Amino acid sequence: MNEQLITHGADWTIKHLFVYPNEFIYWGLTIVMYPYMTGLVAGAFVLSSLYHVFGQDDLKDLAKFALVFSLALLPVAMMPLMLHLQQPFRGIHVMFTPHFTSAIAAFGIVFSTYAMIVLSEIWFVYRKYFVEQVHALKDSDSRVLRMKRLVYVVLSLGAFDLSDEAIAKDKKAVTILAAIGIPVACFLHGYAGFIFGSVKANALWMSPLMPVIFIMSAIVSGIALCMLTYIIIMEWKKFSTTLARGRGDDSVKIIAGVELDVIKKATRYLIGFLIAAITLELLDLIFRGYTAMKSWDILREVMYKEDFFKIFILQYGFGNLLPFLMLMIPGAKIKRTAIALALILFGVFMMRWNVVIGGQAFSLSFAGFMDYDVPFIPHHLELYKEGILGALTVAATPFCLFYIINKFVPSLKRS
Repeated sequence: MNEQLITHGADWTIKHLFVYPNEFIYWGLTIVMYPYMTGLVAGAFVLSSLYHVFGQDDLKDLAKFALVFSLALLPVAMMPLMLHLQQPFRGIHVMFTPHFTSAIAAFGIVFSTYAMIVLSEIWFVYRKYFVEQVHALKDSDSRVLRMKRLVYVVLSLGAFDLSDEAIAKDKKAVTILAAIGIPVACFLHGYAGFIFGSVKANALWMSPLMPVIFIMSAIVSGIALCMLTYIIIMEWKKFSTTLARGRGDDSVKIIAGVELDVIKKATRYLIGFLIAAITLELLDLIFRGYTAMKSWDILREVMYKEDFFKIFILQYGFGNLLPFLMLMIPGAKIKRTAIALALILFGVFMMRWNVVIGGQAFSLSFAGFMDYDVPFIPHHLELYKEGILGALTVAATPFCLFYIINKFVPSLKRS
């Protein structure tokens, strides 16, 4: 196993100055994707709760989309870990033997609880639609439609009551589940920050603020991804229908694009969470410099010299300051907002990169550094899983799952 690990890290580690022979960057791009994807899950659920819990009626359509998109993101939360493990089939043991004696083991309880909350909330939100489809497809002669009706019969779980009292109970259940789900979603991602923050052997990771920073940046990235995806989908639907009618197909119904008022209101919440995330990260940076612990010399060397471009230019500059200014300048349109959202997603990704990769960049000898050479061409399976193609596979999976789920759950249908 030790030889496998050394070979595993040696494939992409570049050493400078004095580094111990057994030191490598073992956690690569796949582990960067792990906290990034779990953060998107939590952020998407928080966005959906703005309507279900806090009664922001203007965000109703966006919130319903975010709830279903959160479900599509959920299975992908474990996918980077499965790719990274040398024995991925052992990963299921966490789900079968959950306990709170370790942060990783507690993941089984938190993940299962959150999954049940999301599935239950979606069922209560769309139960009326499921029952309506069961009745609408009852007399269909098409085999495909009959199979689709059978799916809706299963999804309805035998609850066919559409009385006003039953619908009221559904709405009440949705509110309760959404309220419970917010802290569970935050804890789902907060424990990832807890894992890093509790590593005493690593000077960059050990910080009590790490879980809070992870949670806040997770909310920012999840809201940004949902908004950006919603904008792209609705604008594409508008473009495709307009193009079809331009070709003379008058049977195509005109579909409006994304509403600017909805995006502006969601943007106000995003800006608030973005300010909180930036403040926490800067507070952590200032605290480290003020306390100036024994490890501060090597940390200062990493942050202000070796990784200066990645931290202060890419993360804080292009990923935080630039999109913040783009969103704050009056008269923001859809295109400018979409670009700002993409930059925010990039900034949160760079934050994860600088934590995971930057935390392994300095040698425990405090006299050397290591660089991470991202694997592009997968010469073997390990390089595929740990390289660009593996990360792209992880990133594309939730969109494929959402496409399938949306065939049965109309998350993009406007109220």
